[in-house]
Amino acid sequence: MDVLLQSMSSMFTPMVIVLMILGVFIGLIFGTVPGLTSTMGMALFVPFTFTLEPVQGISFLICLHLGGVSGGLVASTLLGIPGTPSSIATTFDAYPMAKNGQPVRALGIGVIASLVGGILSFIALATISPIISRFAVQMGPFEFFALIFFALSLLAVLAQGSMLKGITAGFIGLAIGMVGFAPVDGLERYTFGVLELKGGIALLPLIMGLFAIAQILSEIRAGDKRQEMNFKVKGIGIKMAEFFANKWNLLRSSVIGIAFGILPGLGSGTSNLVAYAQTKQAAKDKEKFGKGAPEGIYASESANTAAVGGSLIPMLTLGIPGDTVTAILLGGFMIHGIQPGPLFFAENRDIVNVVFIAFFVAIFLVLLFQLFAMRFFTRVLMVPKEYLFPVILVLCFIGAFATNSSSFDIGVMLFFGVIGYILLRSGFPIAPLILGFILGPLLETYLRRALMSTGEVTDFFTRPFSAIFILLGIACAVYTLVNEIRSKRSKQAPSVGM
Repeated sequence: MDVLLQSMSSMFTPMVIVLMILGVFIGLIFGTVPGLTSTMGMALFVPFTFTLEPVQGISFLICLHLGGVSGGLVASTLLGIPGTPSSIATTFDAYPMAKNGQPVRALGIGVIASLVGGILSFIALATISPIISRFAVQMGPFEFFALIFFALSLLAVLAQGSMLKGITAGFIGLAIGMVGFAPVDGLERYTFGVLELKGGIALLPLIMGLFAIAQILSEIRAGDKRQEMNFKVKGIGIKMAEFFANKWNLLRSSVIGIAFGILPGLGSGTSNLVAYAQTKQAAKDKEKFGKGAPEGIYASESANTAAVGGSLIPMLTLGIPGDTVTAILLGGFMIHGIQPGPLFFAENRDIVNVVFIAFFVAIFLVLLFQLFAMRFFTRVLMVPKEYLFPVILVLCFIGAFATNSSSFDIGVMLFFGVIGYILLRSGFPIAPLILGFILGPLLETYLRRALMSTGEVTDFFTRPFSAIFILLGIACAVYTLVNEIRSKRSKQAPSVGM
């Protein structure tokens, strides 16, 4: 209790409160503008926490993360364009509802659904995390290897229609993660005699290149296409009877969001689609979906917000990022000398409380911003790209240089910006690459430690936890492959005319 009170006293200071408000505001802006994702926002602003105290920096990043996911509601509703990948399913019914003359109601449903998903996600984060942490302390290198192997097997799910491309992107990430000194024995690999590469590729320049620079190049090529919008947005526009009629929908979708957030490699980008599909499947009238059904908005927005808290659970307890954003957030923790993992809850109880409090406060800050400042966020959508992109580029250059105070990292960022643009143009997903880059070195480290401890490969299958997750990883990859083959055969099958 004393630690909690101390954490609260350090949190509720003018500086921390201002930073949390600023974090939510920036996150909502990056979520609102199509092409500016919460991933990009996190990558751009992590360097700006270098000079902050750990409590200040972590509070700011947690609020930015939640704001970025929640901000996708605005563009999805008013433009029919997902502001973030986590709001793809929101467009299915929120945009038709707005076009039917009910934009206020569509936005109101999304705001309330996000609130419910956030609260349930917070409860899961506060209750499940300590349990997983106590269990994780008992895990050895065999178990950690199996868990990371299982996480990497899920990369195929992120392939967006092509398992081969997803796996290829994942292997590219693994290869990039091998640059520099090898773990355990310190062997130099793939440095090509370049001194700066001996320490490996830094995470932030890589992230900013693959997401910010590549996205800017893609947006420039696409041109500045705009649609007319209705900025007269105020109030909530929903009734309590409708809210309670969707209580089981909200609960089911939030549980799906939390579960997908916990599984590394999935997160809110997948959970909102799965929750939407489950809600449609359970509905009596399936024909109304896609035409402005409120149930679809409740499902998508509660799931994607709930996935935020779920994705923090494996990062805090195991040191494994649940998605790309938490991978960057993990880097933010490390910048402040904090290492999430099995001992995190025992050794950093004050920081644990900071994460919980910041997440809880961020839920209600998002609610207040979305209720009272929605019209201002929608105006950001009309900022011309010729003004917006130069600002982003300046932030990218500053962030890349600030990583190691080296101009070499700027070159790394630009190089991977071009690589990211080529991958996007070729239909390769970026998320598997990032997760492969993060998880690859961890996989190698635990593999080497496990083999050094016993020298027996069979021990991976004689330990129950290790065997279960290795078999689950293999089964997941096989299942995904079989489904893709079936899907391709069904598309290639000739249609029979009537």
